[in-house]
Amino acid sequence: MAHTLLDIAPRPSHTGTTMSTFVDEFISRVEAKNPAQPEFIQAVQEVVESIEPVLAKNTKYRDAKILDRLVEPERVITFRVVWTDDSGEIHVNRGYRVQASSTLGPYKGGLRFHPTVTLGVLKFLAFEQIFKNALTGLPIGGGKGGSDFDPKGRSNDEVMRFCQSFMNELQRHIGPDTDVPAGDIGVGGREIGYLFGHYKRLRNEFSGVLTGKGVNWGGSLIRTEATGYGVVCFAAEMLQANGKSIEGKTCLVSGSGNVALHAVEELNTLGAKPVTLSDSDGFIYDPAGINQEKLDWIKKLKLEQRGRISEYAATFNGATFHKTSGNHDHNPLWKQKADCAFPCATQNELNEKDAKALVENNCQLVCEGANMPCTADGAHYLIQNKVLFGPGKAANAGGVAVSGLEMAQNSMRLSWTREDVQDRLKMIMKRIFNQCADAASEYGFGNNYAAGANIASFTKVANGMIDQGHV
Repeated sequence: MAHTLLDIAPRPSHTGTTMSTFVDEFISRVEAKNPAQPEFIQAVQEVVESIEPVLAKNTKYRDAKILDRLVEPERVITFRVVWTDDSGEIHVNRGYRVQASSTLGPYKGGLRFHPTVTLGVLKFLAFEQIFKNALTGLPIGGGKGGSDFDPKGRSNDEVMRFCQSFMNELQRHIGPDTDVPAGDIGVGGREIGYLFGHYKRLRNEFSGVLTGKGVNWGGSLIRTEATGYGVVCFAAEMLQANGKSIEGKTCLVSGSGNVALHAVEELNTLGAKPVTLSDSDGFIYDPAGINQEKLDWIKKLKLEQRGRISEYAATFNGATFHKTSGNHDHNPLWKQKADCAFPCATQNELNEKDAKALVENNCQLVCEGANMPCTADGAHYLIQNKVLFGPGKAANAGGVAVSGLEMAQNSMRLSWTREDVQDRLKMIMKRIFNQCADAASEYGFGNNYAAGANIASFTKVANGMIDQGHV
C-alpha cells in the first residue's frame, strides 16, 4: 500500500520535526541513485525533513515533482587537469563543475581546491547553494565546483599553472550570464586572479565571470569579509529577536580562514569576546579574548606567512594551544565554556558529542559559518535543547550576497563604496533572518530557523520552477 505525506511514523529528525514514511522512501531512492555520497544525502535529508509540511499543504509541488528535479543537478561536468610542477614532473588532477539550478538566475557558487573534493561533496555544496542563494533575494542560481588539487605547499608558479590548466576546460561552461564561480576553501584572491587572467586571455573579454576579484580590477569591497561579517550579523538578529544581545557574549570560533577571522573581527566590533580559533593541527584558547591587535597578528600569520595557529600561544601570554589532529570522536574546542559558538572551519566538524558539551556549558547560540559544519545529530540535539541555531544556508549567505553585489557592479561598470556595500550586506542578512523567522512561525516551527530557512528558500525556488515549466 502506498504511503502519503501524512502517514507519520514518528522518529526525530535533526530539524526537530518528525520523519514520515515519505521522507524515508524519498531518501532511499536518492541513496540508491547516488551511492557513496554521504554529504549529499545528508544535505538532501536535512531539507526534505523540514519541507514536508509544505509538500503536504501544497499538492502542486508534489505533482510537479519539484523535489525529484532538485536533487538532480541540471548539469555535471568532470574533466582532467594536467599540469607540471617546478621540477618538471607532470601531475593529473580531476576538475568538476556542478550546475545545480538556474531557476533564479545564472549558476553561482564557489570553487574548492582541496584533496577531499569529490563529486559527492560538490553535489552537497551545490544543492545547499540553491537555497542559500534563494534566501539572498538576488537573481542567482546554485552551483559549485573545484578539484582534488591541494595548493598547500605549492609555489605561486605551480598554482598558476594548475589554475590555467583548470580554466582551459572550465571556460567552456561559464560566463557572466551563464555561471559565475567564486572562491572557496583553497581558492582565495591569488587563485581567482590566475583563473580570471587566463579566462580573459582565452575569451578575449573582460567580464564579470568570476567574483572575489581584486578590488582594483573589478572586485567588490567587503567581499573578503562578507561571510564572517554576515554570520555575526545573523547571530545578532537571532539574539535580538529573542530578547538578548551579542554584546558581552563570550564566543567560540573554529577555523582560521577568511570566514573565521572576519567573524572574530565583527564580534569585536559588536562588543563580544571571541576566545578561540583553530586549524588542522588544533585550537588556541585565549581567555582574555582575541582582540583586534591580536587578530591583526593572526591575519598576517595565516594569510601572508601561511603559518600555524599554534604560534599564537607562544606569542601571547595566557593563551594555550590544544592539539586535536587525529581526533575524530569529538572536538575539544567545543568543550570550552562560552555563550555562543561559531563553527567556521568545514563540514561535519561539530557532532552530537560536541553539541552535548555546548549544552552542558549553557551555550545559548550556535551559528554556522562553514557549510553544514554540524552533523545531523549535532544540529538536532542543539535544536531540541532550545539552543538558537543559525543554519549555514542562511547564516553564511553574506559571502554569496556580496558576490551577487559584485556581479551587479560589474554589469554597471561601477564600484560602490565600502559603506554602500556594508549597508546592503546588513540589509540582506536582516531580510534573510526575517524570511527564516516568518516561515518557521507560519508552519509552527517556533524559532527553529533551520526549518524556516529550508521552507522559505524551497518555496521560492519551487514556485519559479513551476512558472518555467517542465525543464
